[in-house]
Amino acid sequence: MITGMSHTCVYVLDQDEAKAFYTGPLGFEEREDVRLGDYRWLTVGPKGRPEVTIVLSAIGAPHFDEETAEQMRAVVSKGAMGPGVMATDDCHKTFEELSAKGVEFVQEPADRPYGIEAVFRDNSGNWFSLTQRRS
Repeated sequence: MITGMSHTCVYVLDQDEAKAFYTGPLGFEEREDVRLGDYRWLTVGPKGRPEVTIVLSAIGAPHFDEETAEQMRAVVSKGAMGPGVMATDDCHKTFEELSAKGVEFVQEPADRPYGIEAVFRDNSGNWFSLTQRRS
């Protein structure tokens, strides 16, 4: 029986730059950064939330052949990938904090039927919903 999802994969253009972004402005902690042959297993997650782990995965082998990797890089850098929703207790406050740290927002906090949502991009182009759910 499946009991949950342990890791989520976010494809990034450069793992070192992504690691700096996620552990810098977003304030995540590094979980693992190991080499498995030519593959680099790099994970991060919010501090104090060990059940939330994001794999910052390079676009290329062994997941993609070079032609597909080039297509994926173009899609990611264009900002066409939205890997998920990040939760916050206070969307307005988190928006202000992350904006002050240079995080690019493509949508300021707005009321939605499900809560308050803002949308930001990581430094590869992936966009995330930042959502404060209604009680």
